Amino acid sequence: MVVDEVKRMSKGTSESGPNDQGNSREELPPRRRMANELRLDILKGRYRPGELLPSQRELAERHGVVRNTAAEAIKILEGEGLIESRNRARPRVREQRRLLRLGAERYSNRLRSQTGLSPFRAEVSKQGKTARVDCTSIERVRPPAEVVQRLDVLEDQDSVVRRENWYFADDEPVQVGVTYIPWEIAEGSPLGDSANLGKGSLYARFEEKGHRITWIREEISSRMPTPAEAEGLLIPAGIPVIDVLHTGIDQDEHPFEVTRFTMRADLNGLDYKIRIED
Repeated sequence: MVVDEVKRMSKGTSESGPNDQGNSREELPPRRRMANELRLDILKGRYRPGELLPSQRELAERHGVVRNTAAEAIKILEGEGLIESRNRARPRVREQRRLLRLGAERYSNRLRSQTGLSPFRAEVSKQGKTARVDCTSIERVRPPAEVVQRLDVLEDQDSVVRRENWYFADDEPVQVGVTYIPWEIAEGSPLGDSANLGKGSLYARFEEKGHRITWIREEISSRMPTPAEAEGLLIPAGIPVIDVLHTGIDQDEHPFEVTRFTMRADLNGLDYKIRIED
């Protein structure tokens, strides 16, 4: 918690890098000492979310360092995701953004029947934002190992359709999803060749093929983004991604699709209500 962090740092416990362990404040490298002081100023509210920081010259004078050292200290805090700077502009304190809560109810058949929307569109609309989904590719491919394992498809043939979608909320990119569908399900359906899936979107077309989504399995982890992901999703420095490997399972407990979602961790959150078995 921020309050706990402020208390801890106010007591003089510095946050150190791997080479700074055991150093007193005076023994810390100047860039690390300034980063600690500036971090504390932000956590205490001296600089508020969204507020521009002073110039590097002003910060250098205030903290008793040269401008190059001030620039290095700012880079440390950018790497932590605490501040951000774009297009050579003065850095500003990162705002805590409202998260998109992607709960299990987003796959509800009732919700889809009522709205005619895909899970993402329904969730974003519920939060007062405008959704957009760009399907950038549809192709028949050989499945990666993780898909072979979960869908029990042939690994040495073009046994799945791969669909890549980029998701936007109010025109801001928030996640990318790559979906794999067994060819035996996608064949002869818009699932296999069309970006426009019609009313009810993906899961309505699956239901037409006899696969009603009844369970989901989601394996969740986090990591730092690849350069391509950071560029495509406009991810600021220091922000990780949430990695969700989703499997859709039908009424006969048969897995029928796998999607890997890569989500900006500062714009997405996962909120699940899970019944505990006896």
